[in-house]
Amino acid sequence: MHASISPTRASLVLAAAGLALALAACGSSSGTAAATSAAATAAPTAAATAAASEAPVAAGNAVSIKDFAFNPASITVAAGTTVTWTNNDSAGHTVTADDGSFDSKTVASGGTFSQTFATAGTYAYHCNIHPSMKATVVVQ
Repeated sequence: MHASISPTRASLVLAAAGLALALAACGSSSGTAAATSAAATAAPTAAATAAASEAPVAAGNAVSIKDFAFNPASITVAAGTTVTWTNNDSAGHTVTADDGSFDSKTVASGGTFSQTFATAGTYAYHCNIHPSMKATVVVQ
């Protein structure tokens, strides 16, 4: 017995596949794999960030990007700590300091960005793509 797919069913399968591809591309940026690397950080901390990106991330230094929010919305770390953001959303996001001191560029789904905070202070940041996404890093 030979099974065949009707033309209508085949059209629906192709349409669903095309929609899935279009949604996967939404929010992504072509050719920005480097943007998810430590090289996308500010120049003064690029070397420290590159080294930290290869080390495991401690739970207290990690921020998850999920459901169009930074979680936790505020994190407190010691001076000299590297914080790593992981994009667990299907859309791309940025981790951008309000004062311009660091900017991840677009972090694709599944990507990470790390930033070392050498100086005590409160660092407010947001997503340039989704401005309602806001959070802070408090460095002591």
